[in-house]
Amino acid sequence: MNLEHVFVCGNPALDFAATLRARRSTRFEMFATPGRLNAWYLESGLVDSITPAGDQDVTEATTVREAVYRLVTDRRLGEGFDREALAVLNGAARRTPATPQLTLGGRHTEATPEQALATVARQAVELLSGPDVPLLKECGNPECTRVYIDRSRGMRRQWCGMESCGNRIKAAAYRARKRTTPAEASH
Repeated sequence: MNLEHVFVCGNPALDFAATLRARRSTRFEMFATPGRLNAWYLESGLVDSITPAGDQDVTEATTVREAVYRLVTDRRLGEGFDREALAVLNGAARRTPATPQLTLGGRHTEATPEQALATVARQAVELLSGPDVPLLKECGNPECTRVYIDRSRGMRRQWCGMESCGNRIKAAAYRARKRTTPAEASH
């Protein structure tokens, strides 16, 4: 399977919230089509197979995603939860989630897009009411708006992922140092 999505946040609900990229600048929508939404559900590992999504599923998923992002941001900043976002998340979490089944080949989870969304919503409820809340951090890359769980020693992690943001920031800093070094040497 060709992976289209990135999973670096440490929790499916955070990775789901990160599917609207670069919220402060160019805003890149990962759920541009029903197929991209289904691809995320499969690539996340929450489901093994899924019925085709439609445009309404994309609308519902983006609405829940924005509620999750708002609630994660509220929690990360130590603010009270936005009531509208709470209602959206809890409404999705009340729906029937994807249910794993034991088959002759092992565990298999079939779902509809609605069941997959309910599963993500329940993951968000667990995250936002659980012990990982103090570990929530936003990526140090000013262009990135991913929130991740920092389980690093001393909570010193700065980026959502080295492959994505960390290497980019370090390479830019290295290039900036190289540009200034010759100028300083000539003085």
